[in-house]
Amino acid sequence: MEQVPRQQYTKEFREQAVRLVLEQQVTISEAARRLTMSGRTLERWVCRARQGQLAMPGENLRPVTELKAELSRLKRELAEARMERDILKKATAYFAKAQLPGTHS
Repeated sequence: MEQVPRQQYTKEFREQAVRLVLEQQVTISEAARRLTMSGRTLERWVCRARQGQLAMPGENLRPVTELKAELSRLKRELAEARMERDILKKATAYFAKAQLPGTHS
C-alpha cells in the first residue's frame, strides 16, 4: 500500500484549526475532514492548545508555500484514489468469479 505523504503546516494554519474546534464547537473529526488532514494530528494540536503549548511548534517545521501545500494535497488524494481503485479491482474480481457457472458455493 502506498504511504500518504507527510504534511507540514504553518503556525497560522494550526491556530485556525484549533479555533475551529475550540471556539466554533466543531468536532475534531469533522474539522479534520473539512481541512483534509489527519484527525489524530488535530487532536494533538487541540490537546497542546488546552495546555498552552500550541504556540511552540517543533524546531524542524518550516512554513509551507501554497504550491507545496497543493502538491501535498494532490499526492494525498492520488494515494487515496489508488487505494480505492485497488479495492474496487479486488471486489470486481471477486464478484466476477461468483458469476462463473459452477462456482456457486
